[in-house]
Amino acid sequence: MRMSKALQMLSMSIVGLTTPAVLLANDMTTKYNLRTPASGMAESLYSLHNFLLLLCLVIFVVVFGVMFYSIYAHRKSKGHKPAHFHESTTMEIAWTVVPFLIVVVIGVYATPIVMAQKDTTNADITIKATGYQWKWGYDYLKGEGQGIAFLSTLSTPYEQRVNQQPKTNNYLSEVDNPLVVPVGKKIRVVTTANDVIHAWMVPAFGVKQDAIPGFVRDTWFKADRVGTYNGHCAELCGKDHAFMPIVVKVVSPEDYTKWVSEQKKKVASAGSGPAQLAQAK
Repeated sequence: MRMSKALQMLSMSIVGLTTPAVLLANDMTTKYNLRTPASGMAESLYSLHNFLLLLCLVIFVVVFGVMFYSIYAHRKSKGHKPAHFHESTTMEIAWTVVPFLIVVVIGVYATPIVMAQKDTTNADITIKATGYQWKWGYDYLKGEGQGIAFLSTLSTPYEQRVNQQPKTNNYLSEVDNPLVVPVGKKIRVVTTANDVIHAWMVPAFGVKQDAIPGFVRDTWFKADRVGTYNGHCAELCGKDHAFMPIVVKVVSPEDYTKWVSEQKKKVASAGSGPAQLAQAK
């Protein structure tokens, strides 16, 4: 017999603590939790998220359980009188040590993940993502595809935005030129901006990095499976902030090689630079 939705959600939360990949097959993950992970880093963040939620739940149950028990069992109507803990050394040590140990446990769990997020060395492909008001510019700086550059702009029709046409499933999450990368390769993304602060974020990869004018920052991801993944600018960058999506198309190495060959032919025929290549497409 098929379990109820409530039991299904509970079982997913428990399994997600150790094996987040198990719950990927269930679309309720995306509906009620973080975006379905598509990289090892995103899976690690998903596990950390579930671990912290469980830890918060345990703390909540213990604290409020003790509080409500004390209110009930030691109420004035039963003749109990309040205890005094003024300058109690034992209590002060307890409420200092216990939170400290909780922070240590969180740190032990989270530190390797944070360190891995910062390790952008040994990348197979390096891509610069430049934020503009309001679009993204991509330059392939190193690795297969070096020299390719184009602009990625929202392709949702204006009529949908002003409710003159029915909205599609990809409303505000579709672009004319998606970022294309091969599956299983480490992709280093160098972020910067041309005007104001933007942020390059793709939740399925566990990636979010600010793009700041005059500064260069970097992040990385390695997609585990072929597919199309969406993100958005995660910094309030102006009136069209909501119309600045990110679309990453993950393809097989063979298809990526074909795509690179096609783009270089367009570069040769249309001239160099993001604007020319975007027009060629």
